[in-house]
Amino acid sequence: MDMAKGSLHRTTAVAVAAGILLALTGCRGAEGGDRADDGGAAVIAPGRPGEKARTLSPEEAAKRQPDDSPNAADRAYVQHMVEHHRQALTMTALAPERASADGVKRLAERISAAQRPEIGAMEKWLAGHPAPSGAPAAGHDHGAMPGMATEQQLHRLAEAKGADFDKLFLTLMTAHHEGAVKMAGEALAGGNNGAVEEMANEVVATQTAEIHRMRAMG
Repeated sequence: MDMAKGSLHRTTAVAVAAGILLALTGCRGAEGGDRADDGGAAVIAPGRPGEKARTLSPEEAAKRQPDDSPNAADRAYVQHMVEHHRQALTMTALAPERASADGVKRLAERISAAQRPEIGAMEKWLAGHPAPSGAPAAGHDHGAMPGMATEQQLHRLAEAKGADFDKLFLTLMTAHHEGAVKMAGEALAGGNNGAVEEMANEVVATQTAEIHRMRAMG
C-alpha cells in the first residue's frame, strides 16, 4: 500500500546514508594513501553485494544523504493533526463527570495523557519548520479532516450522561481515531520529513490499538 511504500523508501534511504557515514576513518600515514583529495578524513561508502567500497570526500558523502526537507504534505499533516488532537481533548474532558463506565473514564484519561504532549511536540515542529514564503497555508476546515465530530455531535455528547454518554463517546472517538490513522497514512505516503514520519507512525500504532479496545468495549 502507499503508506508502506513511502515509509520503506525513506527507511531504505536512511539506511544507505548511515552505511556511507558509518565508516568515517582517521587520516592514515603517508604510505596509506587512504585520504580524501583535499587532505581531510576519507569516508568509506560500502558497495553493493559483490562491489568494492568507494572512498569519498566528506563533501561527496554529505551530498549522498537523503533529503529530509519537510514538504507540503508534512506541514499539512502536522497542522491538521494539532486540530484533530484538540478536539479529542475536548471530548475526553467530558468523561470524568459524564461517563458511567470506569473503562470509558480510564480510556479517556489515557487518550488525553497521550495526545496533550503530542500537540506540544507538533507545535514545536511547526515553529521550527515554517512554510516557505509564498506557500499557501494549510486550511483548518474541520469538515475536511476525517473523523472529526460535528458541532451537533459534540453538543449531544456534552448533554449525554451515564450509559448514553459511554456509548456515544465510544462511537465518536472510534471514528475520530480512524480518521487520525487515515491522515497518518496519507502523511507517510506523501511526506518527506523523518520527524513527521515518526509522529505519524506513533499515531498509527497507538490509535489502532485504541480502536480495537473501543470496539471491544462497545
